[in-house]
Amino acid sequence: MRRGAAGGIRLFAGRRHQPEDRAGGQAKEWFFQDGDDQYKIRCTMFVDAYFGADPHRVSDTIDGILTAGDPEASPMPFDHDFIYATKVVDYYRGKTRDPQGPGTGDPNELFSAPTITLNWDQIRQKGQRALIEELPTCSPSDPPVQRCLREPASTNVTNIRRTYGMVFKLSFSSSNYFTVYKDGQAVAR
Repeated sequence: MRRGAAGGIRLFAGRRHQPEDRAGGQAKEWFFQDGDDQYKIRCTMFVDAYFGADPHRVSDTIDGILTAGDPEASPMPFDHDFIYATKVVDYYRGKTRDPQGPGTGDPNELFSAPTITLNWDQIRQKGQRALIEELPTCSPSDPPVQRCLREPASTNVTNIRRTYGMVFKLSFSSSNYFTVYKDGQAVAR
């Protein structure tokens, strides 16, 4: 079991889900369908990381994530300057009511459009609680066109929840990490 990068974060590594797709130069063009898609191949990656946490310490866990985002050079887009996030921490500490407004229920998401989304199991919601769903099934691997990595392979969301009490999911938006253009130029990110 490993703690998060900031040491004080009470998250435990659970699972990583990372599907990748490589597409030839006939991708759907969203604005002008003129056949001029400009690339020979484009590689796209999606990453979701799942963590376990103690539901009795959810305020400390979210506060630790915000602390990890406080340094100027931090890649974490959530920090204590994010007013809504600090209201979420106060809510879980019992200092304030629903941060989204009366009757909206237990908060379960922070996002930094368009890069990262942090979701977690609802723990105080009366009635039906929103829980992090089980990982989507991987499409059949077809290297080099498509592959899906799950680490560790034997872990699932249910097991993480059973072990730690609740689940956090950190989702990174899709990224075109490698493109070969029709003019021969290659760009890696």
